[in-house]
Amino acid sequence: MDDTAIINPPKRIIDLVNLKKLGYDLDIALSFDIVPVNFAHKSYEFQAYIFLCGYSGMINNTPFAFRKCYAKGCPNNLCPHVSQAVMIANRYLKRDYKRFADAGIFIKEIFFSLQDMMVKYDGVDIEKDAATGGILTIHDYINIAKEGNEVEVQVGLEIIPAVEHFANQKNEQTFFMADFNITTLGRNSQFQRCLACFQTDKESEEKPVALVTANDRLKILYKEFNEANIQFKTVFFN
Repeated sequence: MDDTAIINPPKRIIDLVNLKKLGYDLDIALSFDIVPVNFAHKSYEFQAYIFLCGYSGMINNTPFAFRKCYAKGCPNNLCPHVSQAVMIANRYLKRDYKRFADAGIFIKEIFFSLQDMMVKYDGVDIEKDAATGGILTIHDYINIAKEGNEVEVQVGLEIIPAVEHFANQKNEQTFFMADFNITTLGRNSQFQRCLACFQTDKESEEKPVALVTANDRLKILYKEFNEANIQFKTVFFN
C-alpha cells in the first residue's frame, strides 16, 4: 500500500478499522490515563475524572496518535460516580476491542481499574457503589429497544471548557458533550458522553476537526437508534 494514500490521519477507532480493511499495515500501542478535570458548566464549576485511552503507532511508515475519552466520573452527583465510571469505561473499551478483533486487528486487552485510581488519587471516595451491578450503557438501551420495548431518547448537546490536570502541567481542553435522557420500562435514566475535544488555545486549528468527529459519532449512534426504532430527534453540533 502506498504511504502517500493516507490523506487524513485516523481520529477514531473506525478510521483504524477502515484502514485495516484497505490493506494497511497497522502497529497500534495503547496508553491509559485517568485525569482530574475542572469543568466550567454554565454558572458553576465542578471536578471530575476522565478516563482516557491514547492510541498511537504506525500506519505503514506513517505515525499517528489520537485519544478517546471512555467515561467521566464524579465524586459528587453531577455525573456517574467514579466507581461506576470505571465499569462504564471498560464496557465501551470491550466493545472497541471486539471491533478491532472483527477487523483482524489483535491488541492485548487492558482495562481501567479502581486500583489505579486509589494509587494515583489518594483520598478520593471511589469505593462508593463499587459493587453496584447492572451498570447500563446507551447500547444496553438500544438492545432493550431491539427486544420490542418502547424507548425514547432526548439528546442535548453542549460544548464545555475544562482544565485537565496532569502530573506537571495543566491543559485547557474544550469538550463536545452529549447528554442522553432515556425513558423506557417506566424508568428515566441519563448518560453523558464525550464525543470529541480540542486544545482550547488551538481552537481555530483543532475545533473544525473535533466538530466533524463528534458529529460523525452522533451519526453512528443515530443509525443504531433508527435500526432499533428508538424515538428521538436528530441534533448535531454546529
